[in-house]
Amino acid sequence: MPEIGRIVRILRGKDEGSYAVIIGIVDERFVLIVDGDKRRFDQPKKKNVLHLQMQPVVSHEVTDSMRETERVTNAKLRYVIQKAMQGKENDCG
Repeated sequence: MPEIGRIVRILRGKDEGSYAVIIGIVDERFVLIVDGDKRRFDQPKKKNVLHLQMQPVVSHEVTDSMRETERVTNAKLRYVIQKAMQGKENDCG
């Protein structure tokens, strides 16, 4: 289920295979995603949830920041995604 702060893997489009964070929910079909690098907070990508693979990780840092200030720094987004990916590598190895 999509929720703000959830890490997702992009399955379709030019960013296929990369990871992003949900920062907004448009409706039951579409969410807004950013990665803090190519896709900055100021210009989120509207993406169909069918084109995303929800990861089991929800970043409480992003959730709390969005609740308090309705913003997240791009550096924090990059950090959260990197941390989630390191956890994934540890699971596989």
